[in-house]
Amino acid sequence: MKDAIKPTLMQTLEGTPVFVHAGPFANIAHGNSSVLADKIALKLVGEKGFVVTEAGFGADIGMEKFFNIKCRASGLVPSVVVLVATVRALKMHGGGPNVTAGAPLKKEYTEENLQLVADGCCNLQKQIQITQLFGVPVVVALNVFKTDSPAEVDLVCEIAKRSGAFDAVPCNHWSDGGRGAVKLAQAVEKAANQKNSFKYLYSLELPIVEKIRIIAQKVYGAQDIELSPAAQSQIDRYTRQGFGNLPICMAKTHLSLSHQPERKGVPTGFILPISDVRASIGAGFIYPLVGTMSTMPGLPTRPCFYDIDLDPVTEQVKGLF
Repeated sequence: MKDAIKPTLMQTLEGTPVFVHAGPFANIAHGNSSVLADKIALKLVGEKGFVVTEAGFGADIGMEKFFNIKCRASGLVPSVVVLVATVRALKMHGGGPNVTAGAPLKKEYTEENLQLVADGCCNLQKQIQITQLFGVPVVVALNVFKTDSPAEVDLVCEIAKRSGAFDAVPCNHWSDGGRGAVKLAQAVEKAANQKNSFKYLYSLELPIVEKIRIIAQKVYGAQDIELSPAAQSQIDRYTRQGFGNLPICMAKTHLSLSHQPERKGVPTGFILPISDVRASIGAGFIYPLVGTMSTMPGLPTRPCFYDIDLDPVTEQVKGLF
């Protein structure tokens, strides 16, 4: 584990250097790569270079934590946010049928349905609004699938730009490699030169309860929060111990803006239940548990690596899938 403190240098298929470091899940942790990896990358690209760092899941989860936790720790200010969207995901937020892993997609996701796309764009609009809370320009990257129609792609980009995005660009890097994302890179470069009025969502001096409430109301769209007796007791305890000035790292489902995974689109008027509040003092944040959220990822009790092997004759890896 002593070597795990060092970022792992890898590369894309086209030879672009990539650091893989940290990156815990954004629904149960902060969901971002390490400050160390970012600073090394910035040093290597120079003043005119660009570093792309990931924040997991949506603007309500990974991005909010990137700004309110990671940026405070690093002192770095992002130049632009790239918000990734797909027509398929927007169709689900528009009322499309449930998707089951491993099962064929329903026709709503593989055939043109402009009404479903338009209805689902409310979620994209909300994600853009969340980004705007922090004063950073946003570019929407629409990850195009082969089943997306040109009309669906145009509709998403039009709505995104109308909703405050600096630009919205269809991306085909899944099929064309880097060439398929050149227009996105150009849009990001232009957006990075725009005025940046970055600001945090809340002051660390606020009480823990108020910081939780601000995230719930301004980011998730909740009417208010509801603390369980256990959560209130823990907040009182951490405040007495002098940890009340730490930032907040919400543990919440990534499948909805609310605490209920089945509620798609833009839920409103809900009360966000806080079942418990815990502290990661070494990491430097307080993490409330929203609803029935568990902090253990859904991993098997028997690690998959037991079934992975290398065939010495064919040199093929077995057991990956």
